[in-house]
Amino acid sequence: MFPIRLTDDLDDNQTWITPIAASGSLSHATGEPAAEIAALADGFGTAGDILELPRPLRRPARVVLAGIGAGDEAGWRAAGAAASRAVEGDEPLQVTLGESVTAAAVRALAEGLWFGGYRYRDGREEPRSAAVDLVGPSQAEHSEGLARAQVTARAVWFARDLTNTPPSLKNPDWLAEEIVGAAAKRTGVTVRVRTGAELERFGGLRAVGGASVFPPCLVEMSWHPAGATGHVALIGKGITFDSGGISIKTRPGMKHMKIDMAGAAAVAAATLGAADLGLPVRITALLPLAENAVGAAGFRPGDVITHYDGTTSESTNSDAEGRLVLADALGYAVAEFDPDVIIDLATLTGASTTALGPAIAALFSHDDDLAGALAEAGRQAGETMWRLPLPDDYREYLRSDIADRHSSPTQGAGAVVAALYLRDFLGAKVSSWAHLDLAAPSWADETALDLTRGATGWGARTLLRYLELGFSA
Repeated sequence: MFPIRLTDDLDDNQTWITPIAASGSLSHATGEPAAEIAALADGFGTAGDILELPRPLRRPARVVLAGIGAGDEAGWRAAGAAASRAVEGDEPLQVTLGESVTAAAVRALAEGLWFGGYRYRDGREEPRSAAVDLVGPSQAEHSEGLARAQVTARAVWFARDLTNTPPSLKNPDWLAEEIVGAAAKRTGVTVRVRTGAELERFGGLRAVGGASVFPPCLVEMSWHPAGATGHVALIGKGITFDSGGISIKTRPGMKHMKIDMAGAAAVAAATLGAADLGLPVRITALLPLAENAVGAAGFRPGDVITHYDGTTSESTNSDAEGRLVLADALGYAVAEFDPDVIIDLATLTGASTTALGPAIAALFSHDDDLAGALAEAGRQAGETMWRLPLPDDYREYLRSDIADRHSSPTQGAGAVVAALYLRDFLGAKVSSWAHLDLAAPSWADETALDLTRGATGWGARTLLRYLELGFSA
């Protein structure tokens, strides 16, 4: 990651990035160019807008206006991302800040600069390398926000990198090794990878991964600091590639299925971020990893699968595999860890995309306080979700004649029924649980605002902000 520094030294030999609100007000008086900027600012300032002001034979030779919209965190984040893309990656920048700029605005601006400067580590385009200076007073006041922004951006970059990695490289073993390697760089984070006979009770995970030459595994991460105030279990779906199995997908439907482990990536990234911040909360992260391949050993429509908790599921669609691996992880979390809160993240259903479009995750919870806390964390972090219902009447859709439940009914309301299926594995022990279906926002078809085309890392910043704010049990 390129460096972002706080300074009070404005250098007129470098390009200035000047934030400007939709009202036309400048965040900081920039000396001689101020009159020119004010004249050009009329009608300008929508969040993420960029306007270059060349000034031949004067210093600075170029001023770049970056719109911050209403001046909220989202506006500052969008301005930072746009500014990061507005200049060459090896060109140093200075962003001028005024005395009234808040710590939250500086944090959001820095996050945006890093988010906008992201490039996939094995991609063709080089990431930004030159430093960015944030020029203004109150350096001490803003230093903590800058540090937190860096941790958040590092987590998002890690989640994006893992999700963008092609399936020719990314299999369960590879993904587990990447997470183990990242955890080894943090004090206090431990990782255990369960394989082979250790997965005997994980019938859903074994069924889904059974057709692949790359065997499934369960990654178990732990962050347990002294004095932890509560215990959160984070569970992330980790299907490294989803062909649909015997119920095979279409070619267009398979195109981006390397992202079917985005939930696991976000959970791993948030756990590492919590350790980097030293957050006083115990985290158990469970990542069931498998490749859903086509083969003679694949599970079949009509199979009955026995899960970790001893209950059974009838599966008539091998392309509804994510809920099967999450079911094992949920049962394991409840039986072995007794957490205060369970949150699972998964690219689970196309139905959520149909309901909410390409940029909004579906939120399900039977706990109003938890749902509200996650939604507020997402709002602050810049990730949007919408709560959908969990109607008990729809539980009838899961009824099976040969098992405890049906995993893939066809009556409709696919995202809702999938969430109801997952809720079945909480038993009576868990009163606080939420499920985030991020099938749509885990991928961006184009670069816009603080997203770079490709994997978004959706969920990493929401989880981290939720944990920072003090989770609601």
